Amino acid sequence: MASSLAPEVPAAAIPHNRPEDTFRILLATDNHIGYNERDPIRGQDSINTFKEILQLAVKNEVDMIVLSGDLFHENRPSRDVLYQTIALLREYTMGSKPVEFELLSDPDEGKADGYSFPGINSEDPNLNVGIPVFSIHGNHDDPQGTGPAGALSAMDLLSATGLINYIGKSDLPHADESAETEGLLVKPVLLRKGSSHLAIYGIGNVKDTRMHYELRSNRVRMYMPEDDRQWFNMLLIHQNRVKHGPQESVPETMFDERVDLVVWGHEHDCRIIPEPVAGKPYLITQPGSSVATSLAEGESLTKYVALVEILDGKFELTPLELRTVRPFVMETVALLDDLKEQGIEVDDQAGINKFLKKRAVALITRANREREEKNRRAVERGEQPLEAMLPLVRLRVDTTGVPGMSNPIRFGQEFTGKVANPKDMLVFNRQKQAAAKKTVAEAPDLDDLIDPDLPNAEKFSRIRVSALVNEYLKAQSLELLAENGMSNAVMNYVDKDDTHSISEFVQKTLKKMHNEIAKSKGVNVDNETILQEQFERMKDLEEKRFDKERAEEEEEDEEEEEEVRKIATTKPIRNGNAKSKAVVEESDDSMNGAGDDDFEDDEPPRTAAKGKGRATPASTGKKIASAGKSKAKSKIEKLFEDSDEDMEQEFVQESELEEEEEAPKAKPKKATTSRASIWDAPAKKTPAAKKAPAQAKKGAKPVAQSQLSFAPT
Repeated sequence: MASSLAPEVPAAAIPHNRPEDTFRILLATDNHIGYNERDPIRGQDSINTFKEILQLAVKNEVDMIVLSGDLFHENRPSRDVLYQTIALLREYTMGSKPVEFELLSDPDEGKADGYSFPGINSEDPNLNVGIPVFSIHGNHDDPQGTGPAGALSAMDLLSATGLINYIGKSDLPHADESAETEGLLVKPVLLRKGSSHLAIYGIGNVKDTRMHYELRSNRVRMYMPEDDRQWFNMLLIHQNRVKHGPQESVPETMFDERVDLVVWGHEHDCRIIPEPVAGKPYLITQPGSSVATSLAEGESLTKYVALVEILDGKFELTPLELRTVRPFVMETVALLDDLKEQGIEVDDQAGINKFLKKRAVALITRANREREEKNRRAVERGEQPLEAMLPLVRLRVDTTGVPGMSNPIRFGQEFTGKVANPKDMLVFNRQKQAAAKKTVAEAPDLDDLIDPDLPNAEKFSRIRVSALVNEYLKAQSLELLAENGMSNAVMNYVDKDDTHSISEFVQKTLKKMHNEIAKSKGVNVDNETILQEQFERMKDLEEKRFDKERAEEEEEDEEEEEEVRKIATTKPIRNGNAKSKAVVEESDDSMNGAGDDDFEDDEPPRTAAKGKGRATPASTGKKIASAGKSKAKSKIEKLFEDSDEDMEQEFVQESELEEEEEAPKAKPKKATTSRASIWDAPAKKTPAAKKAPAQAKKGAKPVAQSQLSFAPT
């Protein structure tokens, strides 16, 4: 249920009578521009809210905008999405407004190779930047490919246009040999405004398993200023915060203690008020997404961005509610219990449908009432009311103990024009019986997929593409390619549209095998028997090494969890002088609901091709099977056989029902939208004269870049 009350804000921590010394920053994350862009109703939701965020930045006269990943929903945004994003950034962040802070770090840090323009757009004499935008990449818009310029993303494109400052694009080691000596190097953007000093550290999304390893091994090296000035250190990350497995998340306690505020991206539930971390001096703020990309509990919370003010090492955070977010309400119904209360028999389909429609109407009424309340508060603040929007409604029905249910798509058709998601407003689920075998956290139970009692829609809603790929590969007899590496390559091909991922993985694996064999003296590569023996020997070595590493990781995880428990029970929470009083808010939602396409199960790390892309350790545990080994039919093959039969039966039933109808219904016309109807034509601006560089505070000496040095920790 979306909360209509604003979160409790800590008392003011800084004075507001020194604007010349105070940084004003707008924080946002997970904008997912382009999500569901082909939907005639919801297609412009993400871009409309991003426009509101930029308008809030202008209204609050901020010095900069800071984004913590997933600006785009797709790795390769469409031309329409790129056009609208570029137009909005140019409209609201460029202009004659002076940039009132100084850059103390190297302006060429992170600039495009082979070009002369700086990496920070406010330092480019050819651009009139009014509000600089700093952003890292997320898991949706991360760099891909191995072209002449290395791995690139849509963020690189915006950076080259001079509209954003892309930070946090770090290169992980590409080989195991260099991985032992190198780590993740993080250099900050150093800024000064009057007497206040700000360091922004960005770490773009990497595989959680690799990030966990880098942090646990103390190999994330953050370059900190050596001078004695009071710096406020802000860290931007985009990783799993909720635990998905032993190493498929990033623990909150692993960051450098000199960090003051962590801005956490990727998790979509809004926890905007800074929260303390047990045994650590820093705080964490999680703004959450600005558009609902799944119909999960966390997405139904009221969405905010944050205005952060920083003065002399202290900060204050003010939540700003987003008004253009589409209303979203949801409810869970235990159908068997409710039917008993209403006196409805479990086999009375007409009575059940009438009951569910009544609950759906109540949800729509509640959503409209909440929207009207927001408009009323906006009018009281002197703002214009927004036009009505069709709400998102999700009615989750627990059908345990109820033998049969109606078609949820037909149910939703009766609410067309009343809700924004009629096709998936109703979802059924049954409680699974406790399994005797031990299952991995977040791993789907594939036995459910071949359950004949489940409808096809529910079967496929319980599993993700990554699980299907893994199950299929397990049924094969791969003799050279590692299953986990092949799975990652297939997922990059599907999710990231990387057409070369599979061929690059195969070529790299074959090259590694060839090099290993070449190192073995006296091996005749023309003799198949000797070659097969060599493969088997290499397989045994890889399996032993994999078992040893897995045992060590499990032991380290147990020690780490024990240490965290000791810290949480013995060490007090230190807020320090630089911290505002925080309010701890617990989130009831882990963002792992069915149908959530934003959080995919992370696979073990893989090795990327040489270039600027993110690389991971070489895969281990290769599977070599004899050529004559018989293969059992996999669960996936059985799934698709059963699915075909179910779909055929449903088609026959629907055909019979259509013949019984008296008159066919006319197809509703598909709504169309035009760019002109989405944006109001902006007023023409007179050409702005090139603004002068920001003036230093009166009486203060300018600080030269060379006077600031770094020291890796």
